[in-house]
Amino acid sequence: MTATGTTTLLSVAAEAALAVPGVAGLQPRLAHRLAAAAAPTRTLTMPHHTAPEAGIRAVRAPDGSGWRIEVRCVLAESHRALDTARNVHDRVRTAVISHLATRGVAEPVTIAVTVTRIAARQDTA
Repeated sequence: MTATGTTTLLSVAAEAALAVPGVAGLQPRLAHRLAAAAAPTRTLTMPHHTAPEAGIRAVRAPDGSGWRIEVRCVLAESHRALDTARNVHDRVRTAVISHLATRGVAEPVTIAVTVTRIAARQDTA
């Protein structure tokens, strides 16, 4: 799969993960956060935004036999972490396999879900 295809795969995985109830967001990996911090400063009118795909890592298995996808998510405190992580795993796996199938690719997909933190509710009052 080409770099463009990998980018699309990341988007599919991010969209599936963010659709799960209880997922507050995706947490970028440290390397991505450091790269963003080292980038030239932005003007105050331009908000800092990290693409959701930054919380997804997709690599080919070392033997070329499929994909390994890591999802790093932040959960809402009102949801059970284990149930939400399992739901993220299942939905991302289903979405990625479906995406690959539409391109005529039938490869194994391994999904790892890491809960990086649980976000506390913020009062709006």
